[in-house]
Order: sequence, then structure tokens, then C-alpha cells
Amino acid sequence: MATTAPKHGVREAAAHGAHTAQPDAAPMSHRQIMEALSGLLLGMFVAILSSTIVTNALPHIVTSLHGSQSAYTWVVTASLLAMTVTTPLWGKLADLTSKKLLVQIALIIYVLGSAAAGLSQNTSTLIGFRVVQGVGVGGLSALAQIVMAAMISPRERGRYSGYLGATFAIATVGGPLIGGVITDTSWLGWRWCFYVGVPFAIIALIVLQKTLHLPTVKRDVKVDWTGAFFLAAAVSLLMVWVTFAGINYNWISWQTWTMVGGAVLLGLIFVLIESKVNEPLVPLRLFRNKTITLTSIASLFVGVGMFSGTVFLSQYFQLARDKSPTMSGVMTIPLIGGLFIASTVSGQIITRTGRWKAFLVSGSVLLTAGLGLLGTIRYDTVYWHTAIFMALVGLGIGMMMQNLVLAAQNQVQAHELGAASSLVTFFRSLGGAVGVSALGAVLSNRITHYMKDGMAGLGVTSTGSSDSVPDLSTLTAPVRKVVEGAYGHGVADVFLYAAPLALIAFFIVLFIKEVALRSSSGLEQAATAAATADAPAVGQQPAPEPELVSVGATSVADRRAETVLQPVAAYASVGGGTPTLPGGTEIRGQVRNSDGTGVAHATLTLISLTGRQLGRATTRSGGGYSLEAPGSGSYVLIAAADGHQPQAATVVVGDEPVPYDVVLSGTNGLAGVVVSAADTLPIGDAVVVVTDIRGEVITTSKTADSGAFSFEELPPGDFTLAVNAAGFRPTALPVEVAGTGTTRIEIALRAGAQLQGTIRAGADRRPLADARVTLVDAAGNVVGTATTGSDGAYAFTDLDAGEYSLVASGYPPAATALTVGGHGTNGFDMELNHPEG
Repeated sequence: MATTAPKHGVREAAAHGAHTAQPDAAPMSHRQIMEALSGLLLGMFVAILSSTIVTNALPHIVTSLHGSQSAYTWVVTASLLAMTVTTPLWGKLADLTSKKLLVQIALIIYVLGSAAAGLSQNTSTLIGFRVVQGVGVGGLSALAQIVMAAMISPRERGRYSGYLGATFAIATVGGPLIGGVITDTSWLGWRWCFYVGVPFAIIALIVLQKTLHLPTVKRDVKVDWTGAFFLAAAVSLLMVWVTFAGINYNWISWQTWTMVGGAVLLGLIFVLIESKVNEPLVPLRLFRNKTITLTSIASLFVGVGMFSGTVFLSQYFQLARDKSPTMSGVMTIPLIGGLFIASTVSGQIITRTGRWKAFLVSGSVLLTAGLGLLGTIRYDTVYWHTAIFMALVGLGIGMMMQNLVLAAQNQVQAHELGAASSLVTFFRSLGGAVGVSALGAVLSNRITHYMKDGMAGLGVTSTGSSDSVPDLSTLTAPVRKVVEGAYGHGVADVFLYAAPLALIAFFIVLFIKEVALRSSSGLEQAATAAATADAPAVGQQPAPEPELVSVGATSVADRRAETVLQPVAAYASVGGGTPTLPGGTEIRGQVRNSDGTGVAHATLTLISLTGRQLGRATTRSGGGYSLEAPGSGSYVLIAAADGHQPQAATVVVGDEPVPYDVVLSGTNGLAGVVVSAADTLPIGDAVVVVTDIRGEVITTSKTADSGAFSFEELPPGDFTLAVNAAGFRPTALPVEVAGTGTTRIEIALRAGAQLQGTIRAGADRRPLADARVTLVDAAGNVVGTATTGSDGAYAFTDLDAGEYSLVASGYPPAATALTVGGHGTNGFDMELNHPEG
């Protein structure tokens, strides 16, 4: 008989002070993930559609509502501002309460804001309702990344991020086209640009209710509303300044000093609040992690290029090239096509290889080049030139947008996925909001300048308010040519201003360290943390994840350093060591690597020749240190740092300060833990093999009972790590050993079930030789074939748990359904009947 796979149960766990109902942390199948993501992707489609559908309609909308160029900018900026301010709020709530409920609330807010925006009678009310829309869109944008991180491991997430990027591209390409068609259709009108997304949102609500099932966190929610207020006030004041500077007042004026100073003051108050509250809106401790800090800053500059491309290109095509809203959407397809291709292909490649930094570097180069080339366009530039420039921008954004979030998510534990994801999304939205506002002010200023020059050439000295958005159909041919030229040149200047910001993003991503992507999802990590809290391991602990953000006041790296330095502290205190003695002679210098760079957080201990501790210091960020000897004489200076060989040297001290630099040599190593993908329990006696890029075996080892393994003194470079264990499917993955320190990795093995049995035939049920046995999975794919021997036996190995069909032939073929359990051997015998006659 076939064994029946047990259904996944539910266990209650307590982690990080929250009571959570969590399912067993078995990896979800592709089908399960796609079902769960269906409603989420539809909600994301609605969010992006609402942002892009008005892009090509905006010139017509603002003209219809008698708005100005500033109002044009604020219709876009108001939504981006609301997205920016509320993104951290949504992220914090996602770490505290039901993610599914939050997605549904965000959709409802979006529906209400969209319906109200369609009823607007002037630009002021339209801007207000766009704020409501932005609150909902901010939730959908942030929560999509957070839910994906909870369900899918970073290693696999690139593939599904590609689907998210594809959804983004389809909505981005479809939005302007739909908006253009609606605007050009007289019996619909531009108001339907806001109504059209409502039915999609309602469908998404229904689909989400049926398909998205995540553990619900039962925890008291403490939202930092005060921090949210000061953040909104700081960003809003800054955007008001850049919007009107150079138009209503000079860039250097008392208004500028007042607004910029006020924004800085409000920002400092926000930082102070965040450092004091228990549940900060933006956890400042995340910035202790270098990767999260760099990805956030890079996202800030990517947001400028991303939103400026979609907002200002529609003005270029409609007001500089006299195209209809529909054709304006068609002509921006190269931008979205590049984004679609880059996000999808990069996601697939990252899933296969685990390498992501190359896409960030390449994307920043393409984005910089594309924006710089768009800075050369004019109203009469050949379209295919503009199309290539737009494609470069799209490729750059597609390579960077999702992968910056992925890099940040890979650095944090499960309970901080929401905060880290929303932090990167927040900075991207902030860059877009401030960028669009600032560049919109630049555009207004440049258009005014070019219009005056053009009109002067026609002999006209006064043109009225140049801040209003013109209707080209009402202008005479000479004046229209001047307006087209002014908008063509002005929009190009906007991209020319944006290009250096993309270049800054390029330099930032160069400093991001590539860390191997984890193979466990957020839910699996949460289950591991819960299991650890319920039953603390005894003996050796699993190796920590690489580059984890600090928890509490002490980071993982700091704790590792303390572990390394414990023997030194014990030795130094043998003689009754005391802290640094005051009033002595200073010893100062720098602790450096062999390449000359400073080593931060290295510990230096000064001892007497008899072993008594006299002083202790820790190096600063640049590797500098300073400590005091009690007086003239000879002393021993010991230096140690995580990932380096400790050094000891004799230092002779006189009456003057003594300069003394220490050079530490690095150590390379590879360590990690092997766990079961189904329950994250450690796997002992697993064989771990390290091979180089040529396939040569470098070294092998077996895991301890705790699942831990380690290799010392490996040369830096790229290796392949192969792991196999009894009862599990073997796996191999690439790993890069850094130049100094120990590279740490977690490997999850999936259970490899076996199916075996005997094929019998005839009334006497004797074993049937040479029978062909085929195993087919639930999707209809042939898993394997086997031919029975003289004993009628067959076997299949390395199977996933699930439903299968077993087909046997040799006599009239027969088929039967069976269920394979997730682990061990499943037995299934099958009987065939002789043909009659």
C-alpha cells in the first residue's frame, strides 16, 4: 500500500514577544506561490495603473481644470509624497499585524481615493484626493515586497520578483495607453482615468480573500504616529521649497533659508523621536548594516530617474512633438519594454546563480547613460534615437528597482523584513517625490527662459503667464513652434539634471558587498526563530546568517568579535587587570589590513611584561586608536579583530607620545549550517564538498549533530558547495569566499523520499520481470522510468512529497494514483492481469 503524506499541521510559537500561529515551514511549491501571488499581483497592477494612467492625460486634465505647471507637478508629487510618508507605516504594521488584512485595507483606501479624484472640479481637490490614492498605493507597493519575502527565499525570490517586474511593466505600458484612449474618447473623458482602476481593485480584493493565506501575528500594535507627522512635515516643507524656488522667490532668499532650515529641524526631531520610541517608524538600527544603508541611498537616486522618466516624457511627446495622449503612450513603450526585459531576465538569472551585484552595477551604468542621452533630445530629434535612449533608462531601472530591495531583505531576520523592505521602498518614493518636485520646478524655469528667448525672436516681448500649461491647438503656427521648442529643450534639461544623480547611485552600488542569498523564506526563518525560542539548542549553535543587522544593542558581528577576544581578556586579567590608567604616556596609531585599509572595531590590549592588564581600547571606523601607558618602560601590545590573525608586539615608551601602527593579516574561512527545508532542524553527518571553478575537489567535511560545518584557510574566490545526506536530495550552490573573515551560509536540504515495490501478475501473483514502470507527477510530467528485474522490483529515489500516478506495462498497462510522503521509503506493490484468451 502506498503511504499517505501527513497534512501540514499548525504550531504555536512565541518569537520576539509576539504570539504567532505559524504553519510548518515547508517550502511552498511554484503552484502554491503563484496562487498566493495572483491577488497580490493584481493589487500591484492596480497600484501602478493608477500612477501611470494619468501620465498622458495630465496635460489635458490640468488644462481642463485651468491649472498651472506647478499644479501639474503637484498632481504627481502629492501621490508620491503620500506613498513616501506612509510606506514605513505600512512596513511597520506588516511586522505587527496581518499582512493580508493590510493589503485589503490599502485596496479599499485606493478605491475611495480614485472614485473621489474622478469627481474633482479643480486642481486643489484633485491634488487632495491624489493624496488619498497615494496612501493606498504606498501600502500596495510596500506590502507586495513584504508578502513575497515572507513566502519565498531570497535565492528563489529573483524569479518571482521578475513576475512583479513584469506586472509593473504591463501596468506601466498599459496605463498611459488606456489613459490616452480614455482622454481621446469624447464620450468617456479624463475622469474615467480614475474610475477604471476601481473594478480591478474590487476583483483583487476577492481574489486575495481566496488565495492569500499567511500566519496572523497577534500582537499589540504600537504605531509611531508622532514620527510619521514629523517625517511628513519635513518632506512636505522641502518639496514646497523646491516647487516654488526660482519662480515665486529666488533660490537664495529668506524663504529658502526658512524652509530648508525648518525641514532640517523637523528631520532632526524625527530622528530624535525614532531613537526613543519602542516601535520606530524607521528603525535606526537598520542603518548599522552597511548594505541596507547603501541600498536605501541608491534607491533614493533610482527613484529620481524612475519617476522623472514616466512623468516628463508624456509632456515631451504631447507638448514638444504635438502627439495625442494615446500616441504618447505608444511612443514610451521602449522605456517600459526595457524595464520588462531587465526585471524578468535578471530575476531568472539571479535565481539560477545567486549573484545579484552585477545587475546593480550594470543597471546604474545604463540608467546614467540613458538619462544623459535623453538630455540631448530636442523637439525635432529623430524618434528612434529617443527610443534607444528610453530603452537604456528602462533597462537600468529594471535591473535596480527590485534587486535593491532583494539585497536589503537578504540582510535581516524574518521579524524585520517589513521594516527593511519598506525602508528601501520609502527612499525610492522619497527620491521620486522630491525629484519630480525639484525637476518640475527646473522644467518650469527652463521653459519660461526658452519661451522668452523664442518670443523675442518673433518680436513679442510679453507672453502672459508662462507657468500655465498651453493648449497647442489654440496657438498660431509660429507661436506653437516656439512652445514645442521650449518644452523639448526644457524636458531635455530635466534629464540632464537627473543624470548626475544616477551616476551617484553607480558609485554607491560599487561599495555594496555581495552576500550569498539565503535559501529560507521569511516564514521558514520565523519558524526557526520560534523553535529556538521554545527549545534552546544545547552545545554548538548554528552559524549566524552573513551580514545580519544588529538585534538590540549588539550586532552579530560584535558578538563574534567578543567571542574571539575572550581568551585575550582572560589572559590580560590574570594579574588583577584594571582599566586604562590615567595620566600616562599616550600610544596612538592605526590598525590596518595588509592592503592599508583601516580595521574598525579591533581591540587593543596593553599588558606589562608580567602579564598584568594596563589598558584597553577599540579602534574607530578608520582603524585609529589611542591608549595610555602608565609611564616609561617596555610593554606588550596585543591587537585582535574578527576575521584577522591576532598580533602581539613589544612597545618601548618614553616621555613623549609613541606612534605605533599595527598590520593584521586576514584569515579566510567558510562555515555554515545544514538544515532540513521542511522543518529547519539541523542535519548531522551530511557530507559537505568544496570544489573550485574547474570542478576539482578542494576539501570535504561532515556536519556535526548541530548541522554545523567549517573550513579554515580557504583562498578567496568562487567555489561550488555540494551537500548530500541520507534521506535528503543532494544540492549544490555557488559561494564566494571573501578576502578576510569567515563567509557564512545556510543550506536547506529537501527531503528525498523513495518509492519502491514489486510488480506482480497472474492468478498466483508471481513477480513480473521486464515490466516497464513509469512515475508521473500531478502536473503530468514524467518523473522517471524503471524496468523490473527477475524479482519484479522497481524503485524511484529523490522524490518530492505529493501526488503521483504509477503506470506499469508489460501486460495490458495499468495505472493507479498514490501519495508519496516527504521522507523515508514508501512501499507500493502493483498487480497486472494476464490478457484473456
